[in-house]
Amino acid sequence: MIPKELKYTKDHEWVRLEGDKARVGITDHAQKQLGDIVFVELPPAGKVVQQRDLVASVESVKAVGEVGAPLSGEVLEANAALSGSPDLVNKDPHGQGWLFTMRISTPTEASALLDAAAYEAFVASGG
Repeated sequence: MIPKELKYTKDHEWVRLEGDKARVGITDHAQKQLGDIVFVELPPAGKVVQQRDLVASVESVKAVGEVGAPLSGEVLEANAALSGSPDLVNKDPHGQGWLFTMRISTPTEASALLDAAAYEAFVASGG
């Protein structure tokens, strides 16, 4: 299931745009590829990032997935619930399994994100 209201990167991150803020997570496709998530390393609030900077990592029993910033800006909050329950990323990747929120500094970067149909086609093509 690919939620239509979200935007996506080709690195399998999703973005929920909320004015000048964005909530970020990894897609259902990404969490399925990783398998059972056992640890999530999240960025600290206040960290300033550029688009595509590595800002978080998601560890599973079989791999570590690096998470890049889908947009430039400042991290506002990390999802504290993941420290005790990293499996929320598996159970609800587009909801309670979100990773962090950020204030967007360069709104024009959002135009490069994929909509749900384009992301679905990208995944179907083996991306």
